[in-house]
Amino acid sequence: MLSSLRPRVRFRALLSAACCAALGAGLLAGAGTATAAGTAAPAATTTAGKAATPTAATAAAAGSKVVGYFTEWGTYDRKYLVKNVETSGSAAKLTHINYAFGNVTGGKCAMGDNYAATERTHTAAESVDGVADTWDQPLRGNFNQLRELKKKHPNLRILWSFGGWTWSGGFTEAAKNPAAFAQSCYDLVENSKWADVFDGIDIDWEYPNSCGLSCDTSGRAAYKNLMSAVRAKFGGSALVTSAIPADATAGGKLDAADYAGAAQYVDWYNPMTYDFFGAWDATGPTAPHSALNSYSGIPKAEFHTSATIAKLKGMGIPASKLLLGIGFYGRGWTGVTQAAPGGSATGPAAGTYEQGIDDYKVLKTKCPATGTVGGTAYAKCGSDWWSYDTPSTIAGKMSYKNAQGLGGTFFWELSGDTSNGELIKAIN
Repeated sequence: MLSSLRPRVRFRALLSAACCAALGAGLLAGAGTATAAGTAAPAATTTAGKAATPTAATAAAAGSKVVGYFTEWGTYDRKYLVKNVETSGSAAKLTHINYAFGNVTGGKCAMGDNYAATERTHTAAESVDGVADTWDQPLRGNFNQLRELKKKHPNLRILWSFGGWTWSGGFTEAAKNPAAFAQSCYDLVENSKWADVFDGIDIDWEYPNSCGLSCDTSGRAAYKNLMSAVRAKFGGSALVTSAIPADATAGGKLDAADYAGAAQYVDWYNPMTYDFFGAWDATGPTAPHSALNSYSGIPKAEFHTSATIAKLKGMGIPASKLLLGIGFYGRGWTGVTQAAPGGSATGPAAGTYEQGIDDYKVLKTKCPATGTVGGTAYAKCGSDWWSYDTPSTIAGKMSYKNAQGLGGTFFWELSGDTSNGELIKAIN
């Protein structure tokens, strides 16, 4: 997200086959104020070189897309399997799944964790269809489970996401030969062993001509050129989408690359409207990581969702090509004495997998919400302070999404929700 903060950590570690893989103008644009828990949140104010045309794969009406990320490494420590997408009720709500992540290395798309994706054997109890994998079946792993999920939900579409926070460094090399990169991605996504699983590709470059875990200096046109090549190779019938930054500041990440020019090549964008604030600023001030709108005392004026959407719409990107981003997790500090936002801290709060971050399903019990601010929730428990979305605040964000005419909602990521899908059921 923003260069001063540490975007989506996503509980990542280095991947291996044997171990865990390492995350506006209009309604509600006015300032909000913190409110006590229980008080209602503030009212929600182709062909090559051509724009993608609507197809069966993009049949979801404007505003109705529900896109959830499924992490490849969830099969390890998190023990979140494709079957959990079904048993939680999430599959019935989803229109699309982004499978995260494929690697970008040597200027090409590559497998992330081949074992998790294609080799891991699922027992009958772990399998979507209740049938155990056999040692000699052609495809096992997450890919086969996703295939089984699509059989239960024929209208569900799945995209393979490439890059992410950890693996975006490879895009710099890819940008030197976009056509070769696009060909490598096509060959991998359309591999005959799993071509039926995927309906397209999601490009998650963090960040073109800017800095994430590494810095890119490919130039402002590099992103548009790369997305043009991807669309040209995949054609008009496949889905091509992209996660993009939410930095609405003047001269920030959204200004570093030609997102407006590249919009013609994508079916939609996923602006990452979360991780605006977090305990990478160890001493605070505490602030919600995914505020919908501004509020009195916000540490940085443009660090909220409605500013991001306003900037993107102001660039001329159609609202129908913008999805509202939600995090199914919270970010927190410890050493905090002030209940309201804006307090000082001594460092990141303890988390299940990593300091300063935890799942909604954990936080709802560990540190229940005590107030709302800027259209999202916060919680003070002991010396810890957390911010995260709840079903109630998501309902407010849905009102905003609908009022703005956005194309739908996406979220990071499925395993952060409760076992019965509290958060995804709040998305409409």
